Amino acid sequence: MTDAVTLHVCTTCQGGETLRPGELPMGRRLHGAVARALAGTPGQAPVVELRETSCLANCERGCSAVLSMPGRWTYLLGGLSPAVAADLAAYARTYGESRNGTVMPSRRAATLRDAVMGRVPPADAVAAGTAEGASARGPAVTERAA
Repeated sequence: MTDAVTLHVCTTCQGGETLRPGELPMGRRLHGAVARALAGTPGQAPVVELRETSCLANCERGCSAVLSMPGRWTYLLGGLSPAVAADLAAYARTYGESRNGTVMPSRRAATLRDAVMGRVPPADAVAAGTAEGASARGPAVTERAA
């Protein structure tokens, strides 16, 4: 496997907290905790690239993150906190080891069983109309700007 898993963590998520002056948002603390969890397992495959992002528009569901990798489903996760950082790092690796990005709830830590908010099929599969689980009702319709 040569591609790395990309884990974007929203660093602006406040997790429902009201921040005091100088206090870091929960999303920033989650990012730091995941970085520490990943650093504790150097060289472990698959490689997970941790990246910061701002607002994933999932604010009502607490801290959020996105798992993605070429050729695999992309997942939006919510309801996260720094307390689940090690589980999130392990989930990212399990995701990377999967054939298509699907990790059944039974293979996720209990803290992440309900974390999946949604998923998006791989872009290459969507373009080809072959996304696993996608409708086979006919060819894709493409809109063109007028």
